[in-house]
Amino acid sequence: MDTSVGDANFYDRVAARFGEYRTGARYETKFRTENAERVFQQKLTDLGGPEVTALDAGSGDGRFTLSMARYFRRVVGIDTSQKMLAVAQRRAAEQGITNVLFEYQDASATRFPDASFDVVYSRRGPTKYREYDRLLRPGGAFLHVGIGEQDALQLKQIFGRGQGFDRIHSSWLARSRDFQEEAGLNVVYGEDFLYDEYFLTFEDLETFLQGVPIFEDFDPVADRERLQAYVEQAQTTRGIHMLRHRFVTVAVKP
Repeated sequence: MDTSVGDANFYDRVAARFGEYRTGARYETKFRTENAERVFQQKLTDLGGPEVTALDAGSGDGRFTLSMARYFRRVVGIDTSQKMLAVAQRRAAEQGITNVLFEYQDASATRFPDASFDVVYSRRGPTKYREYDRLLRPGGAFLHVGIGEQDALQLKQIFGRGQGFDRIHSSWLARSRDFQEEAGLNVVYGEDFLYDEYFLTFEDLETFLQGVPIFEDFDPVADRERLQAYVEQAQTTRGIHMLRHRFVTVAVKP
């Protein structure tokens, strides 16, 4: 979850309304090939070990961070949303997990010393590659699952705005690879993944858009006509269709 690139107040609002980074909107997901999140998780757990320390940059409500606890000696999750951090810390206490620490920090300029971690990962979160290169020990790895340029593309075109709308005609995977290489990291894996989501009703899609940063300024009243126009085009027998796009990269610090 990207609270360094995006607006931390947006995620505070999401946490205040929904109690976590999940809206309860009803939809079905159909993967065209592999599930990018599972690919990312498998590559991350493969790098774990009893002596391995990891940083989760943009840890959000902590669900994923805590699920990684058993694979690493220690995991630190950082975020700039105070309300999401409070949810994460409560979850850690409830689950009795003691090898995960959550801190309020900006991923672009953390307070950690050089070479503090064996693994840094960002799950749809901040992409501060030079800072991650600084934080990694030699031979360490950075893993990223990011949002691709085709994600919710038809919806963004109807709205005339949205996450990365000014860059929809470029490959975000290629850009990410280039930026990581410029930061000193060697990208050893990169793959795009497309999938489809089908929302049960107009209200489900409307609720969903209030809890994700496709439009951080989404307004159910002001944007109603635009959303109705999209639904008219995207309605199928399975539900209201939305194309989703993710990419996964793995890079190594020389």
